[in-house]
Amino acid sequence: MKLKIKLASLMLLSYTFVHAQKVDVKKSMQSATTQTDVLIKNVDSARKIKPKQVSPRTVENGQFKMVVSRDWTSGFFPAQLWFYYAYTKDKKYLDLARKYTEDIKVEQFNKGTHDLGFMIYCPFGNGYKLTKDTAYKAVIIQAAKSLSTRFNAKSGVIKSWDHNGDKWKFPVIIDNMMNLELLFEATKFTGDSSFYKIAISHADKTMKNHYRPDFSSYHVIDYDTVSGNVRNKLTAQGYANESSWARGQAWGLYGYTLCYRYTKSAAYLAQADAIANFILSSKITPADGIPYWDYNDPQIPNVSRDASAAAITASALYELAKYSKERKKYKAAADKILLSLSTKYTSAPSANYGFLLEHSTGHRPAKSEIDVPINYADYYYIEALLRNKNKGY
Repeated sequence: MKLKIKLASLMLLSYTFVHAQKVDVKKSMQSATTQTDVLIKNVDSARKIKPKQVSPRTVENGQFKMVVSRDWTSGFFPAQLWFYYAYTKDKKYLDLARKYTEDIKVEQFNKGTHDLGFMIYCPFGNGYKLTKDTAYKAVIIQAAKSLSTRFNAKSGVIKSWDHNGDKWKFPVIIDNMMNLELLFEATKFTGDSSFYKIAISHADKTMKNHYRPDFSSYHVIDYDTVSGNVRNKLTAQGYANESSWARGQAWGLYGYTLCYRYTKSAAYLAQADAIANFILSSKITPADGIPYWDYNDPQIPNVSRDASAAAITASALYELAKYSKERKKYKAAADKILLSLSTKYTSAPSANYGFLLEHSTGHRPAKSEIDVPINYADYYYIEALLRNKNKGY
């Protein structure tokens, strides 16, 4: 009996030690910058062949893939370089961030996408924060004007996609919550409340129509712009219409957390808390905190994980911990995810052309970017590292 008690005590001690570990941010950032130096060389080589391709996106089937500026992921790479400058104060990263940010500038006039928050605010917003360059500020304001043209007053939301008109009329995806930061900042810069009002309307309608009683999210809500009513509730990138696509849950958590930052609305804080509870209470997610690509895929555990969803979630939880009564719980959860990403999901040195994280899932139903490195996973991973160290993000 004494031996059993002693063994149980040792196991508990071991469990406590493992779960009390903290990520070594300094070491992780050093590894990240070294790895990104490899990525930069590959980007420069690729651009000599195809100059219009401005940013690295992924590695798929062993092939290094770049994108043009109008791709929704184009802003993450230069934004990541701004993070490195924020952390290191090394002029090398300042110069590189400026160089690659400039390549995305033309998209400030793009009215054909809802993704201007990702494309413009991530690089230009971080650039403005660190340099106070008024040219960056002007780009952000123009991008907010472009994004505002996609708002429909009757339905009260910003249109996400212009394609596949046979499937939907006015589709709004949960990802669109991430683009509201651009609008909030534009109001701060200009004093023009119209941007703020659009963001609030979109957040309120999304809260009403995208969420189920358990605070999981639909991916796509299709609106009727004449009546303003919901036509259909669908998925595009999840397993099924009624399933919970992992990255969608992360986008919603991050989106309502940033809405609370700008508005201090108790409703948005409550929404973020509820979404966090859905994510953290999942019995499906493995012990390391990295979710499967969709919570409801019947093939679990024999399906891909999504490190990008985990990185977004960790970054959001660090910010939410500053506002919520569940501070300790959220910080502990973020610490666990970040430790897993930093120790089990990072690329080997110089592998994957210089991308940081492995095992993300982009668009599984389309058989695209399954179990791969991807740029937005890296971006939110670095942001989470900075937030772990309270670096102002």
